[in-house]
Amino acid sequence: MKNIKYLAIGLFFGLTLTKGEAISWYRIQEMFRFESFHMFGIFMTAISTGALSLFIIRKLKLKTATGEEVEMPKKEYHHGVIIGSLLFGFGWALTGACPGPIYAQIGSGFLVTTFTLLAALFGTWCYAYFQKYLPD
Repeated sequence: MKNIKYLAIGLFFGLTLTKGEAISWYRIQEMFRFESFHMFGIFMTAISTGALSLFIIRKLKLKTATGEEVEMPKKEYHHGVIIGSLLFGFGWALTGACPGPIYAQIGSGFLVTTFTLLAALFGTWCYAYFQKYLPD
């Protein structure tokens, strides 16, 4: 019963993505062709909201729902980020879906996105399996 709040947040997120047309393959293609500001506007709003939220969390020293201190570890640069970003971007451009909107697309009736979800899960499994063989 306590997971109902996560379901409600997920439904709200999916509804927001759907109404904002962030799950539209056409909107995503417009973004990758630099033909429309729509998706860039969504990203800029998300970045500024996230930055402001992190600033407030740090300034007010807010705690998690369980009372723990919020940790924001420093991330070191790694060249694998470039390769991973390119793979992610190519997959996003081809399928019109990144991890968040996949579920909203399926929920909206775009059942072909199920293949994208299965491919994402398979890619995640492959990474976990081969991670020990990859360079640090």
